[in-house]
Amino acid sequence: MLQRERERVAAAARRLASAGLVVGTAGNISERDSESGAIAITPTGATLADLERDQVPVIDLDGNQLDGELAPTSELELHLGVYRRYQAGAVVHTHPPMGTALSCVLDELPVVHYQMLLLGGPVRVAPYATFGSAELAELTLDALADRGGALMANHGAITHGEDLDVALSQSLLLEWACTVYWRAAAIGAPRTLDAEQREAVVGAALARGYGSTHRREQ
Repeated sequence: MLQRERERVAAAARRLASAGLVVGTAGNISERDSESGAIAITPTGATLADLERDQVPVIDLDGNQLDGELAPTSELELHLGVYRRYQAGAVVHTHPPMGTALSCVLDELPVVHYQMLLLGGPVRVAPYATFGSAELAELTLDALADRGGALMANHGAITHGEDLDVALSQSLLLEWACTVYWRAAAIGAPRTLDAEQREAVVGAALARGYGSTHRREQ
């Protein structure tokens, strides 16, 4: 079941590994079928760079396994929590180099570029807790309030979206933003966009249809 979603999860895992956002077995990805509510999720212990569709298990929103020979990721409760609390369509958890580094020193990643508004604004850093624990899931869910992504202290990053394409784009955007901040901080104190400047960006984006294609004016 969920052959399409299983293939998309496997392909996303390979893409993230190629981009260096996940290494070895560290990281997990899932996507929910909007009709059945079933979830395709990466298995525990699998090398993400080599993940194939048939290795991806399927679970329900209660965590019961519906299909697949391999057990789901150890961060199962984290994924289920995002679906339950935020009605997400997909979740991406990575261990990206820049995001993980900043999660070791920051309590919040400020808005240093207007594209970060696609993540909802400043990116919170969830306090540290042991991987796979209920405490980690709860702390991370709180950090995701009104946000498309968060960092996890001394651990990694997480994003979600209406589908896997969005969640994956958010993951790549978050790591890009972390890289921009790190490079700016190496030179001096990074300037950040205040609330008024952020509101102006939102207004301009709405007025111009920013982010979508338009036919040229005749």
